[in-house]
Amino acid sequence: MATRKLGMWMVTALVVGNMIGSGIFLLPAALGSFGGISLIGWIVSAGGATLLALVFSRLSRLVKKSGGPYVYTREAFGDFPGFLVAWGYWISIWTTNAAIAVAFVSYMTLFWEALGDNAVLSVGLGLATIWVLTWVNVLGVHTAGVVQLVTTVLKVLPLLAIAFFGLFYVDVSNFQPFNASGQSPFAAVTATVALTVWAFLGLESGTTPAEHVHEPEKTIPRATIIGTLGTAVIYILGTVAVMGTIAPADLAGSNAPYAEAARVMWGSWAGYAVGAGAVVSCFGALNGWLLLQGQIPLAAARDGLFPKMFGRMSKYDTPAHGLVFSSVLASLLLMMNYSKSLIEQFTFIILLATLNTLVPYLFCSLAELMLRRKLSYASIVSLLAFAFSLWAIAGAGQEIVYWGFLLLMLGVPVYVWIHRDRSGALQ
Repeated sequence: MATRKLGMWMVTALVVGNMIGSGIFLLPAALGSFGGISLIGWIVSAGGATLLALVFSRLSRLVKKSGGPYVYTREAFGDFPGFLVAWGYWISIWTTNAAIAVAFVSYMTLFWEALGDNAVLSVGLGLATIWVLTWVNVLGVHTAGVVQLVTTVLKVLPLLAIAFFGLFYVDVSNFQPFNASGQSPFAAVTATVALTVWAFLGLESGTTPAEHVHEPEKTIPRATIIGTLGTAVIYILGTVAVMGTIAPADLAGSNAPYAEAARVMWGSWAGYAVGAGAVVSCFGALNGWLLLQGQIPLAAARDGLFPKMFGRMSKYDTPAHGLVFSSVLASLLLMMNYSKSLIEQFTFIILLATLNTLVPYLFCSLAELMLRRKLSYASIVSLLAFAFSLWAIAGAGQEIVYWGFLLLMLGVPVYVWIHRDRSGALQ
């Protein structure tokens, strides 16, 4: 069956849509306890994300295959590092999907208050959303791309309104004390970078379905750079507007900070309008990340590094088995954390997802040095991107690094099992 390819606007929508998802709409609440110093964390994260975008845009020209970070790592370092990156990145995707489902439910509390108090109801809605979009992605990459384009346009409009017009309503006193965390300035910035970098995860999204992209050598680099820079501007200005409008004590406990900021600025109707935009945003981001959760294990399975079932294609030419199995894991993670508050669930899961994405970023930052074998100005960008990724991992904290490392190491027996099955055990 012939498949229609993704064009420039769809790839840009995939990049922007996967970044502008749950992160920007809930992060002001997670950052509320840090105070104004969190804005420095945003600026640092934006700089690091730009470095990583440059890395991935160049890698997409060197390696013209689907699979994104996994393919680049395998080409540069070999099978085992490639497997670890595929495993870690795959884990980050389905944990991200659980976090986005939490954010979707969190903003739905504006329209259905019972979701904030009834854990069973909130988990049920989160699960239903995951599985509806899993079905959409099973129907085909182009179908998912259309959904992504529409939802990206709908989500960006309210964000632009808050980011630019909201600056006129900022109360500077809401940024005092500047460092409310009780930590040293360096420790506070490091911690906020670990949180804010989550909102940039997905900048590499355009590289993952490369074989489904029209003129990938041109489309992917442009979409990656344009998407990352545009998103960074919206993030930083939007956070300034929200933090400057809502008192710190109220912000830290908010389930819908952007909607509350809009209500303060323009009235209750604006709060509901922005809340609706946030719901659409989370829905669109979940759709985009679900597309990726099938593509990464598909690429690895084709190379014999993931179980064969992940490489099986449906009649719609989609990796249905990988999509369904990954959604099962995301659903289990969602159910395991149902006893926590929505903000507690969100914070824990995004840090876990961030860690498992930063490990692939570490490898990809240095992959170009291995593939080109020549040192140039690009080498400096790669080393700076590596340093940023390593620093962001440190900022995630000991508990998250502990759990992230265990999840990563769980992949080693899987690799041994697959490798023995492929090559045959020694006699």
